[in-house]
Amino acid sequence: MKRFKNILVVADQDGFHDAVMGRAIWLAKSNAARLTLVDVMPASPGDLSSVLAGIPGVSAGEVEHEVLDFHRSRLERIAAPVRAEGIETRQILLRGVPFLEVIRQVLDADHDLVLKGVPARRRTRTPMFGSIDMHLLRKCPCPVWLIKRTRRRKYARVLAAVDPNPKDPQKDDLNRLIMDLASSLSAVDGSELHVVHAWGLEGEATIRDSAFTKITESQVDALVEQERYRRSWQLSRLLEGYLIEDRARQVHLLKGEARKLIPELAQKERVELVVMGTVARTGIRGLIIGNTAEAILDQVDCSVLAVKPADFETPVQPVQPSAAERLTVPPP
Repeated sequence: MKRFKNILVVADQDGFHDAVMGRAIWLAKSNAARLTLVDVMPASPGDLSSVLAGIPGVSAGEVEHEVLDFHRSRLERIAAPVRAEGIETRQILLRGVPFLEVIRQVLDADHDLVLKGVPARRRTRTPMFGSIDMHLLRKCPCPVWLIKRTRRRKYARVLAAVDPNPKDPQKDDLNRLIMDLASSLSAVDGSELHVVHAWGLEGEATIRDSAFTKITESQVDALVEQERYRRSWQLSRLLEGYLIEDRARQVHLLKGEARKLIPELAQKERVELVVMGTVARTGIRGLIIGNTAEAILDQVDCSVLAVKPADFETPVQPVQPSAAERLTVPPP
């Protein structure tokens, strides 16, 4: 976890909680990193004044100024105890569409990690992550750590979801990044580390059910076993560089659909953090999240640390200096 030096913490009113700040302080201290606290007012300059102008007896300009002061003061209250820890900290109040402004801040200041709290769900059957969360998972160029509210300061169980393929350097690098983060965090927190790879023989159902193929069931079974061996070898090769005691690591090689098996495993093992990649392919602007990753994220009920390939390009355009409104909160 010592790769993060310039961390952006989303201190929004809906999702920010103590677990987010605890992780941010821990990361900053262990990495000698600097923190930037950011809040986003979901309005463009002048919008709030226009809305308030229709209320009799209310000075829209004064109310807007008070609202801005409230957000600035709130950020300063959050930052004060962090700064007292000796951590380099600054606060920025942004205005506009929240996920766009957060990503533009990442691009503008070259942040290497975004931390954000997950708001409490109003209904148990709704997805864990809201619209802003999913936009960040899809489009943010740096890793995004979405943190569920919890009383525990450390994770008891961490799950690394990998899809090893030594013949694909891009995918191999992404899997190693997932393992680097999951294994180092597991070591620091003293967590169980679960590594999962879901696999299948491409076209197996078609081969078995086709009336036109002359392949026997036993031949198909042999192909499946060959594929199982190949996937097991690839997974073993990936794990060779991670010297983790067997009692602290469990490896799951599961046959079937990842979108179904990974959320089920996370629930069964009571996993508290999933580390995973969210991009199936890169190089095409706009193709920003894999369908399997999206399905997994819709089902998990825990924190998520999501990473992307090094050559990922966000479809969000940097803000032009003339159009930016960065209301930096000065330190006391």
